Amino acid sequence: MEYDVIIIGMGIAGISAAIYAKNSNLDILLIEKETPGGLLNKINVINNYPGFPKIAGPDLALNLFQSVTDLKIPYKLAEVNHIEIDGNKKRVETSIGNFTSNFVILATGRKNKKLGLENEEKLLGRGVSTCALCDGNLYKGKEVAVVGGGNSALEEALYLANVVKKVYLIHRRDSFRAEESLIMQVKEKENIEIIYNSNVTSIIEEENKVKEIIINEKKHLKIAALFTYVGFVPNHDFIDSLDITTPDGYIEVNKNQETKIKGLY
Repeated sequence: MEYDVIIIGMGIAGISAAIYAKNSNLDILLIEKETPGGLLNKINVINNYPGFPKIAGPDLALNLFQSVTDLKIPYKLAEVNHIEIDGNKKRVETSIGNFTSNFVILATGRKNKKLGLENEEKLLGRGVSTCALCDGNLYKGKEVAVVGGGNSALEEALYLANVVKKVYLIHRRDSFRAEESLIMQVKEKENIEIIYNSNVTSIIEEENKVKEIIINEKKHLKIAALFTYVGFVPNHDFIDSLDITTPDGYIEVNKNQETKIKGLY
């Protein structure tokens, strides 16, 4: 099928673009590979979004999706595999079929960066997690570790501290990069132990589950789960062949947010 505009990604950026396109009476299609709202669904509390003094991430995601349904904006839940460029036409090839448009907006956002450990990917869902809100309740009464030093790591450590027995907060530097208010809350939480100047160098598993971690190649720490928040990387593997990214994977655009491929924003 052919559309005036295809928007890939149903986070805040993608849905905002869709609302404006719909109000301009364009024939549009939204495509999302996971859950509408994107990373919002993995955030416990958001307290820096205009109009909401405090709101749960999944609730904000639901509000965004409500805008899509209220405006009757067409959407597909599918994974985009490739974008084929044919003159001005862009064929978006997905897991459920192909869709065509002269104009495509990439609003895929970012995904959690991995630690790069040998068995990290294998143990996702088996003690390794990037979503405290999703998995925290599985570890009630147990000890877990959080890796990271930014806002996400501290926010999730605080959330987990209200669920589990103890949280080890591991950071590679000697100070956090998070907001000062979060740092104060973490330091005041009795069941959060901060471990500075440290890196998780190995994950020890038993029966395909996390048993313990090794810090700085020597210190063993027995835990039930490891939650990683060490930053983000661009979430758009399907455009690798288009040669429109910087060496670190971010998309290069001009002042109109257009890539070097005309009609691809």
